[in-house]
Amino acid sequence: MTIEGEIMEKLTEIRLIDHTTTKQVNDIPVTAITSFAIDDALAICVGKGQAPPTLRLWSHPKTIVLGIPDTRLPFIEEGVQYLAKEGYDVIVRNSGGLAVALDAGVLNMSLVLPNMKRLSIDAAYDMMYKFIKQMLVDYTDDIKAYEIVGSYCPGDYDLSIHGKKFAGISQRRVRDGVAVQVYLDITGDCLSRAKHIKNFYEISRKKVQTSFTYPNINPHVLGSLNKLLTQHISFENIKQRAIATMQLQTKLVDENSLTAEEITIFMKRYEQMVKRNSAIQALLSK
Repeated sequence: MTIEGEIMEKLTEIRLIDHTTTKQVNDIPVTAITSFAIDDALAICVGKGQAPPTLRLWSHPKTIVLGIPDTRLPFIEEGVQYLAKEGYDVIVRNSGGLAVALDAGVLNMSLVLPNMKRLSIDAAYDMMYKFIKQMLVDYTDDIKAYEIVGSYCPGDYDLSIHGKKFAGISQRRVRDGVAVQVYLDITGDCLSRAKHIKNFYEISRKKVQTSFTYPNINPHVLGSLNKLLTQHISFENIKQRAIATMQLQTKLVDENSLTAEEITIFMKRYEQMVKRNSAIQALLSK
C-alpha cells in the first residue's frame, strides 16, 4: 500500500468545513485573503494533532490569485490595474505558483492532513488526483494529470479531459501539516477568465526579458467541466459529489467552526496576508 493510502486508511474521520456559504470567520469577511490564512491555521493545528484532518470547501467571486513570482513582473502595477478595471479583486497568496482565476463557477477544495514528513510532495498531489478521478468517475474516465502547456498556473498535476485543463492542484506545507488544494472549473466563462490572465501577463511583462519564465497563455487549452463534458453540471452538484466521495472513504463530520487555537493562529496569519497584500490593494484603489 502506498504511503498516501496508509494515511487515508488510518483516518477514522474527517471534519468538513464548508466556506462556500459562510460569510465571516471571527467577524472577518471570508475573502480569498482570508481563505489562505485559514488553510495555514488548519495545517498548523492538524499537523500538531490539535484538530482533526479537514476537508474545506471554498469559493470566491471574481478574483485573480497571484503567486509570489507574479509580483516580480516588471510592469505589475499596470497589470493589476487592468484586472481591476475588468472587475476583478487581486490578491497574492503566501506560496509559489502563478496566477489563477476564481469566481462563482470555480470550487476550491483543501484537504488538510498531518504527517507531512511521511507524505511526500508527489504523494500528496497523487492523492488529490485520485480523489478527483473517483469523484467524477460517473462522468468520465479520461481525466489525466500532466502539464498543459499554455494554461495558466501550469504544472505536472494539471488535470485535463481530452487534453484541456479544468483543474490545478497545489499544496501548502506548514510545520507538520499539509493543505492539498485544488481548484475545479465547473461552470461559467472559462475562455474569458483565461483571456484576462493572458492580457495580465502581456501588460505586466510587455517585451521585457525576465529571469523567470512566465506562461504564454492559450485560452483554448482550458475548459470548464460543463463544456468539456457537454453536460449541465452545477456548482452545487460537484460540491455534493466531493462530500459524498469523501464519505465513501471515512466518516465525515460537518463542523463549520474553527477551534479556539485555530482562530488564534488564523488571526496572526490573516495579519500577515493583509501586510503581504498591502501594495497590491493600494493599486486596486487607484
